[in-house]
Amino acid sequence: MGKGVRAVLVFGRDDGLARERADIISKQIAADLTDPFQVARPTAADIKEHPSIILDELSAISMMGGRRLVRIDGAGTESTEAVKLALDGAQGDGLLVMTAGDLKPSSSLRKTMEAAKNALAIACYEDNSRDLMGLVQSVLADAGLTATQDAVAYLVDNLGGDRLVSRGELEKLVLYKGKDSSPVTIADAEACVGDTAALGLNQIAEAVTGGNLQRLEKLLERSRTAGENAVAILRTVQNRMMRIHLARGHMEQGMSAGEAIGKLRPPVFFGERDRFQAEVNRWGTGRVEQALEILLEAELDCKTTGNPADVICARALLRLTKAAR
Repeated sequence: MGKGVRAVLVFGRDDGLARERADIISKQIAADLTDPFQVARPTAADIKEHPSIILDELSAISMMGGRRLVRIDGAGTESTEAVKLALDGAQGDGLLVMTAGDLKPSSSLRKTMEAAKNALAIACYEDNSRDLMGLVQSVLADAGLTATQDAVAYLVDNLGGDRLVSRGELEKLVLYKGKDSSPVTIADAEACVGDTAALGLNQIAEAVTGGNLQRLEKLLERSRTAGENAVAILRTVQNRMMRIHLARGHMEQGMSAGEAIGKLRPPVFFGERDRFQAEVNRWGTGRVEQALEILLEAELDCKTTGNPADVICARALLRLTKAAR
């Protein structure tokens, strides 16, 4: 990280990805992020009591030499004034690295960082299929492993949107393989990465589009107990509906259902093709569009009405599941 940069803010809905990127940046300054002589971690209480603490820490000379790192995780608006002091100060060459949640454009901390010439603000969003494929290949390559195409497709389809959770699942797969250097197979992937990766979100979507009411009720109860976010559930179902809608679009251009499914990227896992094809045939284009409208309306209600989000989500999904039957 160049010395012209005094502070970096990594923020977004994907807390795992934000922390991963913040760690990568931080390790350019301090190889050991637990080293108390080179790394300072002021708390929100410290900042409230001493607004100049960030500037003081950036200005301090590291006992071991080199630049000093100031790391703040879960930063919020309470840090804004202290950050402004640090950005305006000229003393020291330390680097401030902060992580934060999904800051709105109106957030004072985000606005301060985006406007400063000596600061960077990096937004992190949930992993999409391409991001997940890159993560799968990266983690396996670092472990000296390869994977079959079907195994990669399964992993991409079953890993969640949080980078930290996905990486943990892949590391579990690496430990499972041990000294076995043969390619990761679909059986290996299924043995290690399943319901825990995305907390059953993909399974919920499959139950909805497949009209499996009994399974949906069990999965919703499990996700509620696990504290899964209702909007994340709705978006996972939206993604599956959009894949069905895209396949229907190809069919309207003259393709068979099988040909249409073959055009989807990432590809449909071979073990799921028959079931997915049956769903594509079951859901007409108009019905899929109505389903997407219901899901979008439910997401909006979760964010704006103040009513219990898990109840809104469950009602919408039960309605769609009954329609699929």
